[in-house]
Amino acid sequence: MKNFIYITLITLLITSCKDNTKSIPEPKSLTIAEKIANAHGFENWKNVNEIAFTFNVDKDSTHFERRWVWKPKTNDITSITSTDTISYNRSALDSISLKVDPGFINDKFWLLIPFQLVWDSGTTISEPVKTEAPISKTALNKITLTYSNDGGYTPGDAYDIFYDDNFLIKEWIFRKANQTEPSMMTTFENYKDINGFKLAVDHKKPNGNWNLNFTNISIK
Repeated sequence: MKNFIYITLITLLITSCKDNTKSIPEPKSLTIAEKIANAHGFENWKNVNEIAFTFNVDKDSTHFERRWVWKPKTNDITSITSTDTISYNRSALDSISLKVDPGFINDKFWLLIPFQLVWDSGTTISEPVKTEAPISKTALNKITLTYSNDGGYTPGDAYDIFYDDNFLIKEWIFRKANQTEPSMMTTFENYKDINGFKLAVDHKKPNGNWNLNFTNISIK
């Protein structure tokens, strides 16, 4: 009888251990988009109440700039240029805000492309491959981000994104309407650490005196 009780207790213990093991959930594997976004600080985005930045393009002796203040939790946006200041909400676009909103989408995309990989719907992202980067000619990882032909200001565009083994973006190729030949290629350089985010503030073309850059970045 004692032996029977002992064996029964051992059986119950083993069964209990097996059940406990099964109840532990499998860890969620991150997508390549999430890995790139997190390398740039995406996990801190939930704490952001306001981000402000100035978008600049310097070409030879010419300079262009426009400033944005964005409150992502409410989607309130203020556009500031040398001639106008316009405030609007992206949920209620009118004839005036529709003229400036494409600029906001463009400028935000340049600054926050690592996060757009996660945010944007209607996209496909290719499997990563190791290849030679177009500008530095070094070995980098590459994915291709392609937008659907429906919706957005520039449907059907494609971006070949080159990133290092730490998942930081180093270069990209923009291909308008997913055409074969590059429409533009630039670097991602001069990374700045800003309140838990890693952002590239300079983008240069391989040829010519051209620099798309960001200044006066603040994240609250």
